[in-house]
Amino acid sequence: MHLKNISLTTEGLNIEFQNGAKDCFPYLWLRDHCKDVENWDERSNQRKLFTALVDPNIQIEETKIIEDNKTVEVKWPDMSKTVHYSGDFLYKNSLVNTSLVSDKILWDKKTINNVELEIKFDELAKDEGFKNLLQTIKIYGFSIINNCPTEIKTVEYIANKIGYVRNSIFGDLWSFESNTEMADSAYTQEELRPHTDGTYNHDAPGLQLLLCCEYEAEGGESIMVDGFKIAQILKENDKISFDTLSEIDIPGRYYGDGVELIAKRPVFKSRNQELIQVSFNNYDRGDFRLPNNRIHDFYTAIRKFDKLANDKEMQWRQILKPGQLLIFNNWRVLHGRSEFTGKRKMSGCYINKEDFESVCRINSV
Repeated sequence: MHLKNISLTTEGLNIEFQNGAKDCFPYLWLRDHCKDVENWDERSNQRKLFTALVDPNIQIEETKIIEDNKTVEVKWPDMSKTVHYSGDFLYKNSLVNTSLVSDKILWDKKTINNVELEIKFDELAKDEGFKNLLQTIKIYGFSIINNCPTEIKTVEYIANKIGYVRNSIFGDLWSFESNTEMADSAYTQEELRPHTDGTYNHDAPGLQLLLCCEYEAEGGESIMVDGFKIAQILKENDKISFDTLSEIDIPGRYYGDGVELIAKRPVFKSRNQELIQVSFNNYDRGDFRLPNNRIHDFYTAIRKFDKLANDKEMQWRQILKPGQLLIFNNWRVLHGRSEFTGKRKMSGCYINKEDFESVCRINSV
């Protein structure tokens, strides 16, 4: 981003960008973000500066625009050499940067059925194909990979392209089919209503991979629901329920296999008023009490959420056939499965959310 004008004030460095945007950068913030060899380790991309020793009232001695209006040169009183701040860096960190657009498209059944969500397994070996996969997951929350080898190594291969396999109470890589001896609803042939995994983890799994290895059955449709779309609907039509699900920490609980895991967070978790996570699993909701005057609002809110999640007009549904892998953002998309009879064998794993975000940044997605 090119720079138009700069000026020193008592509060900080005023900058006017070429597009007309204006911002005032506090001196202490600028000093803390020096990226020269004295203050920044380029090898490790870590700060060397001992920030606590910087004068909190520090001010710039001299400054000017250089390099064809692309860079600000600054002379600090506690440094012998000048330092440079690029226009791109400053604009990226500007509070008035309005160029950022939402990287998500919210959907329901009608809209998602018109979207191309599938990619062939062989295309993942190409940069363009892999980026298309990342882009689809980032925008819509899930994708389907076709023509996969029906073995657990396929799951590991895809996971390692994105990040690495996350270990959990279920292990790292896992295969499963209906098993009445397992104390988990996922191992039955009954309907599995839409939910997110890991509500009992303080850091819930970010992505989940599910590969269909065998299918000799009737039924068993995989179900996807956009939890962010449900949040939008409630926020626009029932603010009380939206606020209730944003405020109340709901415990998730996993009890069995020699452990008792418990974590708490609201259904709608936000940061700086931006929704970052939907966390809902009525199967794993733990015991807890609220003040009596909040009980009605709480049950009203989760009833509305759960009914929307189970409304077929909100759902993408498809029977996965052998060789199809479903990959989805567990912080956004609820998943489920219709009831079935017969044999249905799946393999899968989890990936951390930060690893998916990392690979998107590295690939400029």
